Amino acid sequence: MNRLAVKGARLVDGTGAPALSNSLVLVEGERIAWVGAAPNAPGSLEEYQSLDARGKTLLPGLVNAHVHLTSDPAPTFFPTIAASDSVAMASLRAVRNARLSLEAGETTVRDMGAKGGSVFDLVKAIAQGVVPGPRIVAAGAAVCMTGGHGWPTGHEADGPDGVRKAVREELKAGAAVVKLMATGGVMTPGIGVGVVGLSEAELAAGIEEAHNAGRRTATHAIGTQGILNALRAGIDSIEHGCLLDEEGVALMSKREAFMVPTLSALANILRNAEKGEMAEHVTRKARQVQERAFASFAMARSAGIRIAAGTDAGTPYNPHGGLVFELELMVAHGFTPMQAILAATSVAAQALDLADQIGTIEVGKQADLLLVDGDPLADVAALRQVRAVLKAGSVVVQN
Repeated sequence: MNRLAVKGARLVDGTGAPALSNSLVLVEGERIAWVGAAPNAPGSLEEYQSLDARGKTLLPGLVNAHVHLTSDPAPTFFPTIAASDSVAMASLRAVRNARLSLEAGETTVRDMGAKGGSVFDLVKAIAQGVVPGPRIVAAGAAVCMTGGHGWPTGHEADGPDGVRKAVREELKAGAAVVKLMATGGVMTPGIGVGVVGLSEAELAAGIEEAHNAGRRTATHAIGTQGILNALRAGIDSIEHGCLLDEEGVALMSKREAFMVPTLSALANILRNAEKGEMAEHVTRKARQVQERAFASFAMARSAGIRIAAGTDAGTPYNPHGGLVFELELMVAHGFTPMQAILAATSVAAQALDLADQIGTIEVGKQADLLLVDGDPLADVAALRQVRAVLKAGSVVVQN
C-alpha cells in the first residue's frame, strides 16, 4: 500500500473552514488517513513518501459538474460533426478530453450527454487503468422530445410512457445520472432557448424512473417555463437556469435543488463572436440570454441556492479542463473566492451524490488532491498553476 505525506501546504479543505498553514495530509492507499497541522504529526513519518508542498496551496480535487467529453470546443462542432461522429470517433475524443480534464486538476466530472454509450466504456477504461482520466458520473444520451434541443446526439422520446422507456434504456446502458431536456437551447438550430421541451408530465415520468433506480436527475433548462416544469416534476439539478424567475428560485429552495449555471459557456461564445466562425443562431441566442444568466446566478446566490460549478465543456471555445474560468466568472458576479472553490469541491460533490467520497479533505475520503502555486483565496486564478494532482491516492500529474 502506498503511503504519502503532503507536507507544509496552505490547506483549503473544501469545508469552508479557514485555510490552515503548514499542514500535513497523510495518504494511505486510496484514502486520506490524517489531516492537521504539521507540528501535530501522529508519530514517525519514515514509512511515508514525502511531497514537499511548502509555499503552495492544497485543495480537494476539483469537480466539474457539467461536461461533454465526446464533444470538442471547435466553433462548428455542433451539430454537423457531433451528428456524424461514429461511436469510435466520439470515444477517441472522450479519451483525450478526459486526460485534459485530469491534468487541469478536475479529478471528477459529470458527463451531461454523450453519443452512443461511448462514455460508459470510458468509465470502465479509466477504472481499469487502460487510459488516464477523472472519475466520471455519466448520463449517457440526454432524453429529449422528438426534434428537441440536442436531438442529433440525444435519446428522443415522447409522452410519459415514451420518456419512461427512454430513461430505462439509459439506465440499462449504464447511466449514473439521468439528464432530461426541459427547454430549447443555444446550439440546436431552429429551436428558441425559451421553448418548452419535455412537458411536466414527461419530466415527472423520467424523474420517477431515475429515482426508483437510485439515480439523481438533471435538466437542461434555460427558459422560465421549462425551469418551473422541471422543479415541479421533482428534478434534482437545474443546468444553466438562464431565465430563472422568483417563482423558480422559491421552488428551487423548497425542493433543495442544485443549480449549475455554466456561465462560461455563454461567455466563451460571446468573447469569440467577432471571429465569425460560429453559426449565426449560436451567437444570436447567446446574446439574448447572457445578461439574464448573470442575473439568474445572482438571484440564486442571494437566495442561498446550492450552486455547483460546471462549464458545459465541449461547446464552442469552451475547453475541457477550463473550470477555473467558470470560478472567475462566479467571483466577478458576487461569489467570494472561497464560495467559488466550494462550488467546485464540496457543493459539486453533493450535487453528484458523492459527498461521502470526495469534495473535502477529510479522513476516510478518497485522496483526490490538487496542489497549486499561489493563494486561490486571494485570487481564484491561482488554481491554474497546477503543480500536482492526486486521484485516489496516486500522483497522476506532477509539474
